[in-house]
Amino acid sequence: MTVKSHIRLLAIDIDGTLLDSRHQISQVNLAALRRAREAGVQLVLVTGRRHYFALPVAEALGFEVGLISSNGAVTRSSRGELYHRELLPASVARAICAGMEEFRGQMVLTFDSDGPGSVVMEDVEAQSSGIRGWIEKNRDCIALVKPIEDALTSDPVQAMFCGTVSRMKEAESALMAGGLASQLTVLRTQYEARDLCILDLLNRNCSKGHALRRWAETQGIPREEVMAIGDNYNDVEMLEFARLPFIVDNACDELKRNGWRRACSNDLNGVAASIAELLG
Repeated sequence: MTVKSHIRLLAIDIDGTLLDSRHQISQVNLAALRRAREAGVQLVLVTGRRHYFALPVAEALGFEVGLISSNGAVTRSSRGELYHRELLPASVARAICAGMEEFRGQMVLTFDSDGPGSVVMEDVEAQSSGIRGWIEKNRDCIALVKPIEDALTSDPVQAMFCGTVSRMKEAESALMAGGLASQLTVLRTQYEARDLCILDLLNRNCSKGHALRRWAETQGIPREEVMAIGDNYNDVEMLEFARLPFIVDNACDELKRNGWRRACSNDLNGVAASIAELLG
């Protein structure tokens, strides 16, 4: 089996791309990933999920992969070997808490650990109904701390704000107006059909694109031999870095205007369709 276009590294977003709308990996996509690996293509999952929440997806593949999590803040192998970690300084996180008082109820801090206290918020009930499923899946990791600043005894991976699209537009405007954005990378993940928007606040110059570039360099793979598949605003830097970018058909409208190659939706095995164009 040969690989077209000399691609050696394939970076794949998880939610909305690899996973279908039931949050599962289809057998068709799984078979395609295994086929790519057998052809000598290295795979890396690149996700907004924190590492320990993304790990079950990586493990379901049945073989070791690189795992770039928290939108580029942490890079580990699926075996847990740490390659890179870029935390948000606690001092900056405290400034976010102080400057975003109006949005405190929608704020979440995450830490690079597993178990209780790796996810912190002030009040579960104040969180958006759009992330209730995520809250239930992470229930064992959530600690309620009020005020949330008291949890900042160490540097977090990130701060995030979750809410309706209109509410998060207000939050983003507040970040810009308060001058906090200059100290941060602000990434947006938006699901119009669910009226849900997530703002991820990471250390400056931290993104999926930065992390993918770093991973490719450590593997000795030039940008010209990198392919990426994504669907949302937080995938833009990753797609811009890759020589061969693909978006699935359920991608947000802004990404569809960038002229990138398009595959069918995540519910119609868009990852497998993209890999089919890659492999001979």
